Order: sequence, then structure tokens, then C-alpha cells
Amino acid sequence: MTMQEVSFSSGGETIRGDLYLPEGEGPFPVVVMAGGWCYVKELRQPQYAQEFVARGFAALIFDYRRLGASDGEPRQHLDPWDQIEDYKNAITYLERRGDIDGDRIGAWGISYSGGHVLILGAVDQRVKAVASTVPVIDGYHNMWRVHGSERFRKLREAVLDDRRKRFETGEHSYIPMSGTPSSPHAELTTWPFDEVRAVFDELKATQAPRHEHRTTMESVELLMQYNAAPYVHRLVNKPVMMVVAEGDDITLWDRETETFDAIPSRDKELVVLPNVTHMTLYSNLTALDLAAKAAGSWFSKHLFELPTVASRIQEYS
Repeated sequence: MTMQEVSFSSGGETIRGDLYLPEGEGPFPVVVMAGGWCYVKELRQPQYAQEFVARGFAALIFDYRRLGASDGEPRQHLDPWDQIEDYKNAITYLERRGDIDGDRIGAWGISYSGGHVLILGAVDQRVKAVASTVPVIDGYHNMWRVHGSERFRKLREAVLDDRRKRFETGEHSYIPMSGTPSSPHAELTTWPFDEVRAVFDELKATQAPRHEHRTTMESVELLMQYNAAPYVHRLVNKPVMMVVAEGDDITLWDRETETFDAIPSRDKELVVLPNVTHMTLYSNLTALDLAAKAAGSWFSKHLFELPTVASRIQEYS
């Protein structure tokens, strides 16, 4: 396996990524990958990429604009539609490479980007297979559930106050990704879970120093306008795997499974990881390995041998 540092343009900004290539000359099928809330490309995603490359795929992991190694201002501003556009431009970049098979492209995402790849698979015909891990489905409902009604009221007020401030000054305010909500004087955060802070602090110290544990407040407003569910009805003939953690109360496994059930494709698979939480998918390498192998197997099944009319005739002969 080799790794190349690559770059491409998206929304007028330079996006930087790492392209992992298997041995051989290609052209290789490829999996395009990006992370969730406040992720940078070094944060756990290389472990998934290693599984894909071991199966003969190339894998491109990139930082969204305004995050990590990529350019763009304001820093740490997460616009989901910009991020989906970054995925599309990553695919266009890959199509232009001679060592990549542009007809065999898979999309992988986790948490926030787990929702992105469901939308991407629905709107971009170049994506031939999707693997979505513990996806965010409905940002408004998700925020209400994880904060509870009283804290959610405060979050909505903070979002509105920020909008008024930006109108007056043009300046963004920031909110921590997570903190210590068990404290009696806990500050307002986006994902109010002690384990989120603990896991991301460890990952920043060990593998992802570019990670910043905050976003613009407008990022939260955009999250509360985000909903991947309406798009899955377009996944009529697209192979889709969804990996969920049993009892996940961070991205809400009940909403994930409801959305999976609404996918009309007959070629879909739901993988429920038992005794695994959302965050142990980051801290427990056995659970991560299981999720990676499931996605790798899915891409192997659906990207190496794409169906044709001739293959269907042979199948039913």
C-alpha cells in the first residue's frame, strides 16, 4: 500500500486529502471517504482505508473545506451541503486519474457523513455503492433528543442570538463540540456527552492533532435544518449498507433503522453491532474492525463485479 498527498478544488477552496493505493497498476475501484462532526482525515478513517486497500480498492480520505489541512474560512464552519459538494468534487477529481476506475466508485461515511453518503448516493449517479455507519439522519430531532427539552430551548436561543449577532457584525461565534455535561454548571455544547470529549481528546493526542473541538454556532443551525431521510426514497437501485450501534443514543439507532427500512432498493443490508455504543466505534478497535470489514465486504461484492444485462441473463439461465 502506498499513500499520496493530493489536492483538488471545491467551492473555490483547496481541498487536501490522502489517496491510498493498493499494489499493482490499476485502474482500481475506489472508495471516497470523509468524516463526521469536527473530523479530520487522520481521525480513525485510515483504519477503514487499510481494510479497503487490503481488498484491492483505492481509498481517498479528504478534509472538508474549512477543516484540517484544507483551506477556507471561517475555520470550523460545517455546512453539510458544502461537505456533500466536496464529496462530489472528490469524485470528479478521481475520475480524471488514470489509476482510478471512474465506473467503480463507492462512498463511505460515518456519523454526520453517514447521512451525507445516503444523500450523495441518491443524487450522484457516479456512486455505485454506499456504506453508511451510525449516520445522523434528522439534525433537528437529533438535537432535541440528545439535549432534552430544556437544554434544547437554550440551544435554539443561542442559535438565534448568533444569527442576530452575525447580521449586525458579520462575525461568527463558536460552540464547543462537547464538554462535561455531567458537571452541574456545564456549558452549552453541540453533542452533550462526557464520552465524546474523552474519546476525541484521546484521538487528538494520539493521531489527529489538527482536530479542533469546536464549530461555528451557525454549523448547529445548519445541522438543525439537515435531514437525510427524504433522499433515501431515490435509492431505488443502489446497493446500500447501513451499520448501526445497538442502542446508539447519540445518532439515534431507531431513526437510523427507520430510515434504512424506507430505502426502496432490494439490494441493501442492515448491520447491527451488538453491545457497541456510538463512541466505542472510535475507542474499541475490535468494534471498529468489525464495522470496517462489513463495509469492505459490501464494496467487494458491489464494486468488483458490477451487474450488466449479459451477467443478469447468465444469472437466470
